[in-house]
Amino acid sequence: MTSETLFSLPSSTLPVPASLQEAVQHGEVFTRRWVVDAILDMVGYTAEDDLAVKRLVEPACGTGAFLGAIVERLSASCRARGRGLLEAIDAIEAFDLVEANVERSRQTIAGVLRADGWGAAEAAKAVAAWVTQGDFLLQETRAETADFVVGNPPYIRLEDVPDERMAAYRRSCSSMGGRADIYVGFFELGMRRLKPEGRLGFICADRWMRNQYGRGLRKLVTQRYSMDLVVTMHDVDAFEERVSAYPAITVVRNGRQGSVIAADTTGAFGARQARELHAWSARSDEALITAPAFHAARLPHWFAGEDSWPQASPARLAMLEDLSDRFPLLEDESTGTRVGIGIATGADKVFLTEDRAAVEEDRLLPLAMVRDTTSGALSWGGTYLVNPWGREGHLVDLNSFPRLASYFKTHRDTLSRRYVAVKQPSRWYKTIDKVDAQLTARPKLLLPDMKLTIHPVLDEGGHYPHHNLYFIVSNAWDLRVLGGLLLSKVAEAFVEAYAVKMRGGTLRFQAQYLRKIRVPDPAGIPAGVRTALVKAFEERDVQAATQAALQAYGLQGLPD
Repeated sequence: MTSETLFSLPSSTLPVPASLQEAVQHGEVFTRRWVVDAILDMVGYTAEDDLAVKRLVEPACGTGAFLGAIVERLSASCRARGRGLLEAIDAIEAFDLVEANVERSRQTIAGVLRADGWGAAEAAKAVAAWVTQGDFLLQETRAETADFVVGNPPYIRLEDVPDERMAAYRRSCSSMGGRADIYVGFFELGMRRLKPEGRLGFICADRWMRNQYGRGLRKLVTQRYSMDLVVTMHDVDAFEERVSAYPAITVVRNGRQGSVIAADTTGAFGARQARELHAWSARSDEALITAPAFHAARLPHWFAGEDSWPQASPARLAMLEDLSDRFPLLEDESTGTRVGIGIATGADKVFLTEDRAAVEEDRLLPLAMVRDTTSGALSWGGTYLVNPWGREGHLVDLNSFPRLASYFKTHRDTLSRRYVAVKQPSRWYKTIDKVDAQLTARPKLLLPDMKLTIHPVLDEGGHYPHHNLYFIVSNAWDLRVLGGLLLSKVAEAFVEAYAVKMRGGTLRFQAQYLRKIRVPDPAGIPAGVRTALVKAFEERDVQAATQAALQAYGLQGLPD
């Protein structure tokens, strides 16, 4: 990365309104000291290094939870090398929006310096230089000037920020799209401050790794930085007050993606366990560690792209990464395998019928519904789509189908009020989606959208899927073999890692998640394994399907 101007709007051009200061104070969650020490250790900010010649940025210092520990380490580093305190005048760059916080932070670090024996005059100069009132997101500065960026950015929804300032944030932070939390901007601009090989260490909500508003930030990370460490701490008492913030410690480095530590913790995770995790990650090349309060895995690299990153145990993440490295995606041009969704009509009460006499016979298309798949074998319940589409993908001429014309005209008011009809008044009787005339006859696997477990069902052909069903067609797969793979807990692990769980643990088996599944080459699966997969699929035996799938994937077992 080359040096570049990051921000064109200095903080002085926008006064900080009292309402925003109040919002920031409302969004402040103060970090426990042991968490601060853990983050400083993880980014490598230790007194063993010559910290006076490094620069650390703390973008939202609050009342000094991080700064106290930072200054202790900086002071010890200076003492060990015989440096004067003013030799470290550029070593810390801390900001806070709230004037009272700036004053308390200065008092905190002044106390640290006094306790360590520094003279009052030089301490006063250092404190004044290190801590500034200002909005980090709007500072006029240059990229790649920091060796470390650490902290706990504020948790404030962007829509709670005054309009003028929100617009300025969006101009400064390209990744801050949609209904984002402003911590997204702290990540982006913090990373851009890093020198080559510099590290950012934040404790912050991990929702950006999966939610839509984090897409731009995920793209930036995977294109230009390295995810080095993610420690999920949802149940850990990491803050001075109880909050539901889904926190994680994240370390990002300005460099090529290398190996990454993924760790998950229990409520018993604390200072001692954090030191154990750091020691293991620094000294060992072991792939996995399991301890009473945490377990961690060393992954060869992080997951690429801007789509939602997976959420699973470290061992599961390691397995998914391994399979992603070794096998192609389910949807694949080389095998002609495609994932899609059934038809949305915009007016099911009109377009769906069980009355065979409602319209001309060739205007009735047998429609597979979710309820038809409940048993694991397709049991069609007699629902038809009143089909306005011809075989060439064009709407039929109603003059050629008088019963169809009469049926639609009876329901014209309902159909015409739909958005698709308002947008195209001359096509008022169209469904939202076109009918793919070739899909009906094709064998396909059908998967209900919402289920506790993955539930592939074979349609030998003759039915069209409703919009609550996803379908898979393929030119190369025996769909019973593929059905056995998809019935397995191995395939389900992909969806489980990427999909958002609904209440009660229900999973969404949408196309975007099904497309994350990796599968072996169908021609490379041994005959015995193929037979076992078919048998398991036909008998709906999930355990047998999983055992056969493990063989197909070359796995010894399925980690928890």
